[in-house]
Amino acid sequence: MNAIPGPDSDAVPNLRGARRAGFGALIGTTVEWYDFFIFGTAAALAFGHVFFPSASPTVGLLASFATFWSGFLARPVGGVIFGHLGDRIGRKKTLITTLVLMGLSSTAIGLLPGYASIGIAAPALLILLRMVQGLALGGEWGGAVLIAAEHAPPGRRMLFGAFAQQGSPVGNILATLAFLGVSALPADDFAAWGWRIPFLFSALLLLVGLIIRIGVEESPEFLAAKEHGEIAEAPALETIRTAPVPLLLGIGASAIGVGGAYFMSTFMVAWTTTDLGVSRSTILSALLLATVVQFFVQPVGALLADRFGGTRIMVTALITSAMLIPFVYALVSTGESGLIYVGLAIGALTVPAYFAVLAGFLAQAFDARIRYTGISLAYQLSATLIGGMVPFIAQWLLAGSGIALVAGYHVTLTLLTLTCVILLARRTRTHPAPHPERLDAGRDVSAESHIVAQVD
Repeated sequence: MNAIPGPDSDAVPNLRGARRAGFGALIGTTVEWYDFFIFGTAAALAFGHVFFPSASPTVGLLASFATFWSGFLARPVGGVIFGHLGDRIGRKKTLITTLVLMGLSSTAIGLLPGYASIGIAAPALLILLRMVQGLALGGEWGGAVLIAAEHAPPGRRMLFGAFAQQGSPVGNILATLAFLGVSALPADDFAAWGWRIPFLFSALLLLVGLIIRIGVEESPEFLAAKEHGEIAEAPALETIRTAPVPLLLGIGASAIGVGGAYFMSTFMVAWTTTDLGVSRSTILSALLLATVVQFFVQPVGALLADRFGGTRIMVTALITSAMLIPFVYALVSTGESGLIYVGLAIGALTVPAYFAVLAGFLAQAFDARIRYTGISLAYQLSATLIGGMVPFIAQWLLAGSGIALVAGYHVTLTLLTLTCVILLARRTRTHPAPHPERLDAGRDVSAESHIVAQVD
């Protein structure tokens, strides 16, 4: 059986094709994250009044955050379904499907009647559409990472994997700008129709994303695996059977990458506007500044990772973040606009460097034949088990014990992530993902992997 090319093989496309793939991944994930983030902001600002009007403000907010979490419940299911398709029929076709699903479900949320119009059917349909969003994002992230990273020139996998990660801050910037545009409306107008405008804007973003994504070529590593007959029959089962440890460590290594955004956006919006009396426009402007900081820090982190090693950058970023988190919450808790801006900007200085590297880091832990499924399951299970619960748990801790415990919860997730990153890096060095034909032969290839140099 012939070997398929590895990630740094000369078989990868030219730089022009790689850049096109990276840009396509960026635009696609921007659309997906925009749609996912606007739901979180709307849950903090509007859904309690629109879909749970009979509940008290606190219960309505918790119900909104529970609805928010329902999207995370669907994300690993999306990872399995679209990971299977991506590992079986290709990255490109699968990514077009996830983009369409996300765009249509988000637009439908913008058209959804409230509880006053259709009763209990309103929150039920909201949950259903949120779960469709979760399915779409569950399949999008892993495929976007791979379509960029598997086109990467030799030695540039970390950098090109970061193209997909950059869609998160860009999508967040667009989502924040969209809500800033409607936040100045009177409260009644915002609750009646203002919050819908960002969702309806999804239809335009969907069209732009489709035009760009259709022009991206299929992954060369997938095509090589297909040519050599190395297509997994049941990628999810094979991932569980052949890579259970990387899968479990990948879940933990993704924890703050998934959950951190919801501490600093969804929970932060609810806490500051409800408990601290901060205006919607002030907190959204502060979050916009923090996201702009993230936008510039992430590519720097990816470049440093290519030069000094991904693990070193991730560990440094996570340790620094754990030290800064208490100061971030202390500054924001003052309720002073200037200090809120400073606190959120500080919070965005370190974790983005880790997040930039995370995609390429996880991709190197799984063989090409199950890579789409492997990284999708790791990231999306982390989203379900950890990330999606962040606003709910943080709000519950705030109501019962105060903001100090919320900050402690944030630090704990950061340290969990740090531990799993270190363990997965060690595991990848000593047990690198084998090529498919070597899996079949059962031979040890730990000394032969191209992965080692990039993980360190």
